[in-house]
Amino acid sequence: MRTIRFLFLTLLCCTAASASDLKVTVQSPSGDVVSGVHVTLFRTANNSGVATLTTSGDGIADFPNVADGDYRVVILAPGFAEQSQQVSLPKTSELTVELKLTTTPQTVVVSGSSTPATPDQTGASVGLLDSTQLNLLNPVTTVDALKYIPGAMVSPSGQYGAIGSLFVRGGDSDYNKVIIDGVRVNDPGGYFDFGVVPMSNVQRLEVERGPESTAYGTDAMTSVVQLWTSTGSTPTPLVEFGADGGNFNTAHGYASLAGARSIFDYNLFADQFNSDGQGINNQYSNSLQGGNVGVKLSDRVAFRLRLRHYNSWTGVSSNWWFNGAPVLPPDPNQYAHQNNFLASGDLTVSGPGSWQHSFKGYEYNHVAFNDNPVNDPDRPYDTAFSNLTKYNVAGFSYQGIWTPRTWAQSTVGYTFEDENGYINSNDGTVEMPEISITHGLRRNNYLFGQETIIWKRLSVLAGLGYVNNESFGNNVSPRASASVLVFRDHGIFSGTRLRAGYAEGIKEPSFEESFGISGTFPTIPNPNLKPEQNHAVETGFDQGLFNNRWSLSALYFHNLFLDQIEYEVNDITFVSQYVNLNKSIAQGAEVVLSGRVLKNLAVNASYTYTSTAILQAPPCSLADGCDPRIYGVGAALLRRPKQMGNLLLTYTRPRWGATTGVLAVGQRPDSDFLFGYIPPIYYAAGFATVDMGGWLEINHHITAYANLDNAFNEHYNIVLGYPALGLNFRGGLRFRFGGE
Repeated sequence: MRTIRFLFLTLLCCTAASASDLKVTVQSPSGDVVSGVHVTLFRTANNSGVATLTTSGDGIADFPNVADGDYRVVILAPGFAEQSQQVSLPKTSELTVELKLTTTPQTVVVSGSSTPATPDQTGASVGLLDSTQLNLLNPVTTVDALKYIPGAMVSPSGQYGAIGSLFVRGGDSDYNKVIIDGVRVNDPGGYFDFGVVPMSNVQRLEVERGPESTAYGTDAMTSVVQLWTSTGSTPTPLVEFGADGGNFNTAHGYASLAGARSIFDYNLFADQFNSDGQGINNQYSNSLQGGNVGVKLSDRVAFRLRLRHYNSWTGVSSNWWFNGAPVLPPDPNQYAHQNNFLASGDLTVSGPGSWQHSFKGYEYNHVAFNDNPVNDPDRPYDTAFSNLTKYNVAGFSYQGIWTPRTWAQSTVGYTFEDENGYINSNDGTVEMPEISITHGLRRNNYLFGQETIIWKRLSVLAGLGYVNNESFGNNVSPRASASVLVFRDHGIFSGTRLRAGYAEGIKEPSFEESFGISGTFPTIPNPNLKPEQNHAVETGFDQGLFNNRWSLSALYFHNLFLDQIEYEVNDITFVSQYVNLNKSIAQGAEVVLSGRVLKNLAVNASYTYTSTAILQAPPCSLADGCDPRIYGVGAALLRRPKQMGNLLLTYTRPRWGATTGVLAVGQRPDSDFLFGYIPPIYYAAGFATVDMGGWLEINHHITAYANLDNAFNEHYNIVLGYPALGLNFRGGLRFRFGGE
């Protein structure tokens, strides 16, 4: 018995002696710890995956009891370059990695494939704004940030708080999948208003251009837009608060408490913005509260809770200023109100082996009220109405990532979603209301799988998504992309990569389209509607320049939109229904240049050319009250400019920073929709604007900052009839205590 016990203890000691712990700490270039970073450990001998962990709030990933030997550590931090380091155990027990910035194709993003990867690896076209750029731009809402994303035509119908629509690669405004802190926030059917989403405490904004229904399900027809809330990162609690103000009686105040200690990280914040706007009935107010709390339950298990609530009120002066001509008086009575709440709980489990699992539960509540209480006799077709919309979207999702080798990764996922909503409309007077009510309930299941292979100079991604939707039934969406590094150099031309891809996107019908509208002139339900589809192809190249300090990307895209839903009215019964009728095309080219002139000066520039046309539509003639220049076959799609471009310069130093942004948009088709009240207008004039911003650290606790938007006071309307805000200035002080 003693001999057996001695052998057992000897074997145990030898086993313990042959295994070591490895602690990896990830820091930003400024020295702050970074959470949410994927750290994968591979054996050097055979490139096999050992484990994948995600850094907690303290920026640490702990790998316990790793067999002694040689390993490769791969760090994928969204917004930074992919990094790889060799370690040898037990010689190395602790490793600190400082993240580095790089050009767009080599920057790790999430939106391109639903997992952290570089656009080089996934063949995706992703534009992003990081925390440094967002801090300098100081955008009021998402509209102010999206305009500096390549290929994104954001169209607000007016000033602060106005409805903000997004058109990407010629697609409709409801062809974008929008995700905030992991929560899908689209209305059922795809539409989303970007005009009232506050950008306070947003750490990163990504926009993937192209259909992504394989990884994200319905509504990812031409883009995926994602925003993430900032996390705490300092052992000592950091208290920040401040205020700024400007012309048009603009006032803004905010406060936050953030930190990371032991197994916890947290960020609690609040923000209030008010402005009278420019002109009649352009007031805007938005109140934001939120939190982001993470806890490390063990070395391999972490939980994160995110909450965000914003409540807005906007005056709506409606359409009155057409390319510089004030044809009508502004609407002095109409206003819009929104109340939005989202919550997500994310449980991440690493293992066994090189698996990583994510379980997420989420909910989104959206309430929108639009009211015009009186008739306006000076404005044609401007009658009293009120619309109340209530949507609730709740869901559960699972995603598993398996990285068995350095050159291979498999991803599988499942999502269940419950959509429930009411739309109440009163298009008459109080004395004679014409009330219509729509109620919809839709439960959807979504399953996807994708494989990424990176072998020497070749990168391939292939995926397949399956949707079961209670409105249109079943649908399968494929995606395939590939890129190859054909030239590799380290001089002026630092590598040429060719890439191409094919993907399909689908969009579910809206509640009105599927479930109908009651009222005096009813729209009957159509349970046979098919999803709108996009069959998309893109091909191009990425060229590294000057030892990869610069990157030039150019590509051609081609979108074919099928089964587009059209409103059809019976001329005899006047009963209407939504049906699949239309087909259209959008094609063009994108050129993106990014890099650094100096260590501290970053440049991001893009140019987009887009050509669109309606290929199939119902017969349209002026005699029937249909304008063929707007709705007829051959007409260009509204509000998509043929040419647009942007430029963003960012200069940062330890104690100060500055930015200049330029946006240029060409003439685009549009309509006054006044039906003969004035000579018809079929376009919105082109424009160019310049925004400037900067900050200066007065001392460790106080920072002064200022922003000058539309610096040259350009008079323009993005959407025909809705004048944009003129020159506007905001300046203030930010106070910081703690955070060491």
